[in-house]
Amino acid sequence: MSIHEIPVSTLAGEPADLGSLRGKVLLVVNVASKCGLTPQYAGLERLQGKYADRGFSVVGFPCNQFAGQEPGTSDEIATFCSATYGVTFPMFEKVDVNGPGRHPVYAELTAHADADGNAGDVQWNFEKFLLSGDGEVLARFRPTTEPEAEVVTSAIESALERQQS
Repeated sequence: MSIHEIPVSTLAGEPADLGSLRGKVLLVVNVASKCGLTPQYAGLERLQGKYADRGFSVVGFPCNQFAGQEPGTSDEIATFCSATYGVTFPMFEKVDVNGPGRHPVYAELTAHADADGNAGDVQWNFEKFLLSGDGEVLARFRPTTEPEAEVVTSAIESALERQQS
Protein backbone atom coordinates (compact mmCIF):
# COMPACT_ATOMS: atom_id res chain seq x y z
CA MET A 1 0.00 0.00 0.00
CA SER A 2 1.29 3.44 -0.96
CA ILE A 3 1.53 6.09 1.75
CA HIS A 4 -1.06 7.97 -0.30
CA GLU A 5 -3.61 5.20 0.32
CA ILE A 6 -3.26 4.92 4.11
CA PRO A 7 -6.51 6.05 5.74
CA VAL A 8 -6.30 9.17 7.89
CA SER A 9 -8.83 11.65 9.19
CA THR A 10 -8.77 15.38 8.69
CA LEU A 11 -8.52 17.61 11.72
CA ALA A 12 -12.29 18.08 11.30
CA GLY A 13 -12.75 14.31 11.70
CA GLU A 14 -13.57 13.55 8.07
CA PRO A 15 -12.19 10.35 6.52
CA ALA A 16 -9.32 11.07 4.13
CA ASP A 17 -6.01 9.86 2.82
CA LEU A 18 -3.00 11.58 1.31
CA GLY A 19 -4.20 10.60 -2.18
CA SER A 20 -5.51 14.10 -2.84
CA LEU A 21 -1.90 15.26 -2.46
CA ARG A 22 -0.45 12.59 -4.79
CA GLY A 23 1.88 14.24 -7.27
CA LYS A 24 2.93 16.94 -4.81
CA VAL A 25 6.20 17.08 -2.93
CA LEU A 26 5.21 16.86 0.76
CA LEU A 27 6.86 17.85 4.01
CA VAL A 28 5.11 15.73 6.65
CA VAL A 29 5.55 17.09 10.18
CA ASN A 30 4.33 15.98 13.61
CA VAL A 31 3.26 19.22 15.26
CA ALA A 32 2.35 20.47 18.74
CA SER A 33 0.98 23.77 20.02
CA LYS A 34 2.64 23.91 23.46
CA CYS A 35 6.23 23.06 22.57
CA GLY A 36 9.40 25.13 22.53
CA LEU A 37 9.56 24.32 18.82
CA THR A 38 5.99 25.52 18.13
CA PRO A 39 7.26 28.73 16.46
CA GLN A 40 8.36 26.44 13.60
CA TYR A 41 4.73 26.70 12.45
CA ALA A 42 5.67 30.15 11.08
CA GLY A 43 8.48 28.71 8.96
CA LEU A 44 6.32 25.84 7.80
CA GLU A 45 3.63 28.29 6.69
CA ARG A 46 6.24 30.40 4.85
CA LEU A 47 7.40 27.24 3.01
CA GLN A 48 3.78 26.54 2.11
CA GLY A 49 3.37 30.02 0.71
CA LYS A 50 6.68 29.97 -1.16
CA TYR A 51 6.34 26.56 -2.85
CA ALA A 52 2.62 25.69 -3.00
CA ASP A 53 2.21 26.93 -6.56
CA ARG A 54 5.07 24.67 -7.65
CA GLY A 55 3.41 21.46 -6.42
CA PHE A 56 4.44 21.39 -2.75
CA SER A 57 2.54 21.09 0.51
CA VAL A 58 3.34 20.90 4.18
CA VAL A 59 1.20 18.29 5.96
CA GLY A 60 0.68 18.50 9.72
CA PHE A 61 -0.12 15.66 12.10
CA PRO A 62 -0.64 16.86 15.68
CA CYS A 63 0.87 14.55 18.28
CA ASN A 64 0.57 14.52 22.07
CA GLN A 65 3.26 11.89 22.77
CA PHE A 66 6.01 14.28 23.79
CA ALA A 67 5.47 15.73 27.29
CA GLY A 68 1.75 16.23 26.57
CA GLN A 69 2.52 19.25 24.37
CA GLU A 70 -0.56 18.84 22.14
CA PRO A 71 -3.40 18.38 24.66
CA GLY A 72 -6.06 20.26 22.70
CA THR A 73 -9.10 19.01 20.89
CA SER A 74 -9.19 19.14 17.11
CA ASP A 75 -11.17 22.39 17.26
CA GLU A 76 -8.68 23.92 19.69
CA ILE A 77 -5.75 22.87 17.50
CA ALA A 78 -7.40 24.28 14.36
CA THR A 79 -8.18 27.58 16.08
CA PHE A 80 -4.67 27.89 17.51
CA CYS A 81 -3.00 27.15 14.16
CA SER A 82 -5.22 29.55 12.25
CA ALA A 83 -5.26 32.41 14.75
CA THR A 84 -1.64 32.23 15.87
CA TYR A 85 0.23 31.21 12.71
CA GLY A 86 -2.27 31.60 9.86
CA VAL A 87 -1.78 27.95 8.91
CA THR A 88 -3.19 27.13 5.48
CA PHE A 89 -1.58 23.73 4.90
CA PRO A 90 -3.53 20.51 5.48
CA MET A 91 -3.79 19.33 9.07
CA PHE A 92 -4.83 15.81 9.92
CA GLU A 93 -5.99 14.01 13.03
CA LYS A 94 -3.92 13.84 16.19
CA VAL A 95 -1.86 10.64 15.97
CA ASP A 96 0.77 8.61 17.78
CA VAL A 97 4.07 8.65 15.90
CA ASN A 98 5.86 6.11 18.12
CA GLY A 99 5.03 2.99 20.08
CA PRO A 100 2.42 0.27 19.69
CA GLY A 101 -0.27 2.74 18.60
CA ARG A 102 1.95 4.32 15.94
CA HIS A 103 -0.19 5.52 13.04
CA PRO A 104 0.46 3.57 9.79
CA VAL A 105 1.67 6.76 8.06
CA TYR A 106 4.41 7.04 10.68
CA ALA A 107 5.14 3.31 10.57
CA GLU A 108 6.12 3.92 6.95
CA LEU A 109 7.97 7.19 7.56
CA THR A 110 10.04 6.06 10.54
CA ALA A 111 11.48 3.16 8.55
CA HIS A 112 13.58 5.76 6.71
CA ALA A 113 16.86 7.10 8.04
CA ASP A 114 17.94 10.68 8.61
CA ALA A 115 21.17 12.15 7.17
CA ASP A 116 23.20 10.36 9.86
CA GLY A 117 21.73 6.98 8.89
CA ASN A 118 19.42 6.71 11.90
CA ALA A 119 15.91 5.37 11.32
CA GLY A 120 13.34 4.51 13.97
CA ASP A 121 11.31 6.53 16.40
CA VAL A 122 10.50 10.19 15.97
CA GLN A 123 12.65 12.08 18.47
CA TRP A 124 10.28 14.95 19.35
CA ASN A 125 7.70 17.34 17.94
CA PHE A 126 8.41 18.89 14.55
CA GLU A 127 10.36 16.04 12.97
CA LYS A 128 10.08 16.46 9.21
CA PHE A 129 9.87 13.95 6.35
CA LEU A 130 10.21 15.07 2.72
CA LEU A 131 8.28 12.94 0.24
CA SER A 132 8.33 12.90 -3.55
CA GLY A 133 5.10 13.17 -5.51
CA ASP A 134 4.89 9.39 -5.67
CA GLY A 135 5.28 9.02 -1.90
CA GLU A 136 8.95 8.07 -1.71
CA VAL A 137 10.70 9.37 1.42
CA LEU A 138 13.51 11.57 0.15
CA ALA A 139 14.83 13.04 3.40
CA ARG A 140 14.27 13.11 7.13
CA PHE A 141 15.03 16.16 9.26
CA ARG A 142 15.17 16.00 13.03
CA PRO A 143 13.06 18.35 15.18
CA THR A 144 15.61 21.11 15.78
CA THR A 145 16.22 21.57 12.05
CA GLU A 146 14.34 24.76 11.23
CA PRO A 147 11.86 24.46 8.35
CA GLU A 148 13.65 27.17 6.39
CA ALA A 149 17.16 25.82 7.01
CA GLU A 150 19.29 25.54 3.85
CA VAL A 151 19.35 21.75 4.10
CA VAL A 152 15.54 21.65 4.02
CA THR A 153 14.93 24.27 1.34
CA SER A 154 17.60 22.84 -0.95
CA ALA A 155 16.04 19.37 -0.59
CA ILE A 156 12.60 20.82 -1.39
CA GLU A 157 13.98 22.69 -4.41
CA SER A 158 15.71 19.54 -5.67
CA ALA A 159 12.55 17.44 -5.23
CA LEU A 160 10.46 20.04 -7.05
CA GLU A 161 12.97 20.20 -9.93
CA ARG A 162 12.89 16.40 -10.27
CA GLN A 163 9.11 16.52 -10.19
CA GLN A 164 9.03 19.04 -13.04
CA SER A 165 11.33 17.02 -15.32
